[in-house]
Amino acid sequence: MVSLIGAPTDVGAGERGASMGPEALRVAGITEALRAQGVQVHDAGNVSGPPNPWQPPVDGFRHLPEVVAWNRAVHTAVLAELQAGRLPVLMGGDHCLAMGSISAVARHCADRGAPLRVLWFDAHADFNTAALTPSGNLHGMPVASLCGDGPSELVALGGFSAAHPALRPQDLRQIGIRSVDAGEKQLVHAAGIEVFDMRYIDEHGMRATMDRALAGMAPGTHLHVSLDVDFLDPEIAPGVATTIRGGPTYREAQLCMEMVADTGRMSSLDIVEINPAFDTHNRTAELAVDLVESLFGKSTLMRVRR
Repeated sequence: MVSLIGAPTDVGAGERGASMGPEALRVAGITEALRAQGVQVHDAGNVSGPPNPWQPPVDGFRHLPEVVAWNRAVHTAVLAELQAGRLPVLMGGDHCLAMGSISAVARHCADRGAPLRVLWFDAHADFNTAALTPSGNLHGMPVASLCGDGPSELVALGGFSAAHPALRPQDLRQIGIRSVDAGEKQLVHAAGIEVFDMRYIDEHGMRATMDRALAGMAPGTHLHVSLDVDFLDPEIAPGVATTIRGGPTYREAQLCMEMVADTGRMSSLDIVEINPAFDTHNRTAELAVDLVESLFGKSTLMRVRR
């Protein structure tokens, strides 16, 4: 059973509009697409939180109280679905919401003694901190916070701490990265995160990239996919606020999702940063639904899955 959870907020972003993402996915037919793959689907509706106050940063963080409130709501909703044995699909909203979803997944894994692997599909590393960020926007900081370097209220989601964070760098793979601030790059290297940037993908190809990103998972590993649609090239996915040229093509993205599906281990999913205010005829949400279909087993391959 798949549970759809909407989180209609752009409180962590630098542009308005990602709050319309959940409804854009619904209009694009995400429920019907999943059911066509033989999946039972329950739309749990939207979690709620405070409105976006649209204020400047305070002490390096923009809208911190509101971001904390939204992530607590997401954490509670995602954890409840996992504990009920369902696969949660978080429909954002901006990528700050991954702090709530992944901390819930990490809590669930810790309680069960299960290994965790996170695939982070994104144009950005999202490893900024208050000392480095040029904007204070918290959608640029979720990975750092999940790894223990962030506001205490967010690091502590799920009962974690800076000493024992929700996410260990060795459990994370970042794919499609092509826009990283200089100071942020140093932090990513220091943390030891395995990053498959676009140069790596250009040199080795997407199949080899995904083989490496998926390698070494222990039995019983919970595989979480966090898909920021700005991972995709803006030529095919214009409906995002932070477009970065030179991203994966449609077929490369489909291959990523099909290879994830082949593992049979995906147990939770984020779809974030769809911004209909920048889109044309809901094109980006429709593409996201195509990719979700592939994550749940739709394949162009004319061969028997083994």
